[in-house]
Amino acid sequence: MASFFKLATAALPSLLLLSGSGSGVDAQKIGTAVPEVHPKFATQVCTTAGGCVTKQTSLVTDALSRHFHAADDMSVSCATNPINATLCPDAATCARNCVLEGVEYGSIGVLAKGSSVTLRQYLFDGAEFKSVSPRVYLLAEDGLNYEPMRLLNQELSFDVDLSQLGCGMNGALYLSEMDLSGSRSDLNPAGAQYGTGYCDAQCFTVPFINGLPNLNSSGSCCNEMDIWEANSQATVYTPHTCSGVGSFLCSGTECNKTVGVCDKDGCGINTFGLGNPSFYGPSLTVDTSRPFTVVTQFLTSDNTSTGVLSEIRRLYVQDGTVIPNTATTTNVNVGKIEGGYDGTLTQDYCVARNSSDFLRLGGLKTMGESLTRGMVLIFSLWNSPGDFMSWLDGGNNGPCNATAGDPKTIVATKPDVSVTFSNVRWGDIGSTFKAGAATAGGVAAAAAEAGGKAVQPSESGAVSGRHTAVGTVVGLAVMLGALLA
Repeated sequence: MASFFKLATAALPSLLLLSGSGSGVDAQKIGTAVPEVHPKFATQVCTTAGGCVTKQTSLVTDALSRHFHAADDMSVSCATNPINATLCPDAATCARNCVLEGVEYGSIGVLAKGSSVTLRQYLFDGAEFKSVSPRVYLLAEDGLNYEPMRLLNQELSFDVDLSQLGCGMNGALYLSEMDLSGSRSDLNPAGAQYGTGYCDAQCFTVPFINGLPNLNSSGSCCNEMDIWEANSQATVYTPHTCSGVGSFLCSGTECNKTVGVCDKDGCGINTFGLGNPSFYGPSLTVDTSRPFTVVTQFLTSDNTSTGVLSEIRRLYVQDGTVIPNTATTTNVNVGKIEGGYDGTLTQDYCVARNSSDFLRLGGLKTMGESLTRGMVLIFSLWNSPGDFMSWLDGGNNGPCNATAGDPKTIVATKPDVSVTFSNVRWGDIGSTFKAGAATAGGVAAAAAEAGGKAVQPSESGAVSGRHTAVGTVVGLAVMLGALLA
């Protein structure tokens, strides 16, 4: 997912320095030319005992999408690459010389209503379609800080409609261990309320990091959990581990892909790539021509929030039926996992996939520690002129041909690409989704009359003897979901 950040920064570096709250003469005020009005986006926190409670959360876009200009001349950009040495010779001077404006969210392809947000890749300006490639973060109810996602021994559910996303597109929902304040400081008082502080496991060397000019060619790093990278043709979920805690910097060879401080490749599950092309796609088991619910469970070794992360389990809900992730694979090494492969991401799975950097940097244990500390939820939509997103949906990873994902082809043949995320819920295992009737978000139709039923993981062969304890937990979660319906 972080590839989007690298591509976007090539066009407009994200300078995040601001003023306006107690930093005296060393900082300019936040710009007033465009007010910042966060789109409301309600979410829910759920427990097995009390059900789901709505939170009045909202969305904020990255400073990358904002006009950042000289304090005395709006026509002079502070967001240049390389950094404008006259405006920004050091952090304090940069904050004094530059102003960051708000955003009209429709202009960057973001439309939020209630508990739903639609992201659009292209907008028509009267002459042609322009790429806006939006990325937004979930803000807490205070509107000042990011909502903390602490998901160890918890689950996250959301509804998604990606029927308008074909080859080469990536409608992504993921977690990043950004500082919850947006790395707010005296020289960056705006913080999360203006979308500052981005980091991920790619450790990109960008001109500005955490609101400060990057004068030492550092990389911006943190643990990253790609819960959902997908279009209608293929999907993958992938944890990426790092050696540091929270948002931190790397330098020199530390930022490299090989033996660096973060795992850039990750350890992912793509059902097409593992040998089951009939599981996910239009009119397939998970029918991507219609909305459905995605459930991701972060299970621990002792089924407590203090245990070690042992498994990341994926379930789908469509037409009231719970669909465990397929355990079908033609991958020889995955097929040799002791006890059998059950369609879930475990340490044994990552060993079988030879995810060496992921394992070197602590594997699931490290990912679980990050989930305990708290991560930020991110939504984005992007495509890739460099590789046409073939790592997601082409070659052995999906049904798309070598050039189908070319952005030039996409904008010429189907520019109205979009993804809609809705009904984001997180909480106790089994508390965020329903089975046997309408899904929790009401995206899929009730299936009681149509013969839909809650599918136990064991019914599809998804739970092996090696995971009996964990499988019991998931099975109970599915049963609980059916009762809640």
